[in-house]
Amino acid sequence: MSTTTLPETDVRPESTEQTSDDRPEVFHYVQKDKITESAVTGSYVVALCGEVFPVTKSPKPGSPVCPDCKKVFESLPPGGDDD
Repeated sequence: MSTTTLPETDVRPESTEQTSDDRPEVFHYVQKDKITESAVTGSYVVALCGEVFPVTKSPKPGSPVCPDCKKVFESLPPGGDDD
């Protein structure tokens, strides 16, 4: 039986700077190893929900989380961060 190892995902969400309507800004879950790279180089990351954006800021405690990212994250099997 083969086992699929999922990429390590940071439980700290990252943000998109803009919204397309009047919704409050939400923060997205992204691969942990991509956060620093994006913050330093400006490269884009892909959130669990599929949103693509550069990391520009960190969330404050209590910040709203993208409901689609949260749903995907909660559906991931435990132990996906083992190397």
